[in-house]
Amino acid sequence: MSEFEDEEFRKRFPNLYREIVQKKMSIRIDAQRDSEERAEEAMNVLRGGLPGPVDYIRRCDTDEEAIKLVDYLESRGEVTKEEAERLKRQINEMGVRSFGSKKELGYYSKFIP
Repeated sequence: MSEFEDEEFRKRFPNLYREIVQKKMSIRIDAQRDSEERAEEAMNVLRGGLPGPVDYIRRCDTDEEAIKLVDYLESRGEVTKEEAERLKRQINEMGVRSFGSKKELGYYSKFIP
């Protein structure tokens, strides 16, 4: 925003402006999806579909555990060599939490009506 837009926004929406500046009610986004297709896969699991590699990775505690998991999935043919390399690169560069927060036991049951 330019200085003029910033000042205009502050005058029109003083409470919202104050919340934004003070970072009230902010939510940290700690996951990254590199494609719309992967985001759709994640939603599919919530609708009762089978978990994918990212779902399993999100259950890992450490980067090392996630790398071993990806190697295992590749050895079973559940991910391609290229997909395994991409997943491991993301783990090495951004860490296991770049796939999203840790999924604890019972994660999916909270979505069942």
